[in-house]
Amino acid sequence: MSISTGYERAAYAVLRIVSGFMFSCHGAQKILGWFNAPFQPEVGTQMWIGGIIELVAGVLIAVGLLTRPVAFIASGMMAVAYFQFHWKLAFANMAWAPVVNQGELAVLYCFLFLLFAIRGAGPLSIDGRRLGGV
Repeated sequence: MSISTGYERAAYAVLRIVSGFMFSCHGAQKILGWFNAPFQPEVGTQMWIGGIIELVAGVLIAVGLLTRPVAFIASGMMAVAYFQFHWKLAFANMAWAPVVNQGELAVLYCFLFLLFAIRGAGPLSIDGRRLGGV
C-alpha cells in the first residue's frame, strides 16, 4: 500500500470540507455581512441569490449532504460568475485569462465542485453514511 492510498479518503474529505466551508464564508459575507463585508447586495438581486447559493451550498458540501446535486449547482454558478463578472467575454489585453480578470477563484471553485458533483461526497460524509459509502 502506497502512502497516497492510505490517506486518499481523508485527503478528499478535508478538501471537500475546507472548500465547502470557504465557499460558505463568501455567502456569509454577502448575506450576513460577516468578515468585514465591503458591501451587501440588495435582496433579490443576482448577487444576493449567488450569496444564498454560496452560503447554503457551502455548508451542504462541507458536511457532505446532497453533495452531487448541490455541487453541480455551485459549479454552474461559478461558471456564470466567471463568464459574467470576470471575463465579460472581452478578448482585448488578454481579458479572458483568469489571472488578468481576477477570476482564478471562480474557475477553481467551478472545477472543484464539478469534481464533487461527479465523484460524490465520499465515505466520510453524511451522504456516505446515508447511502452506504457513496
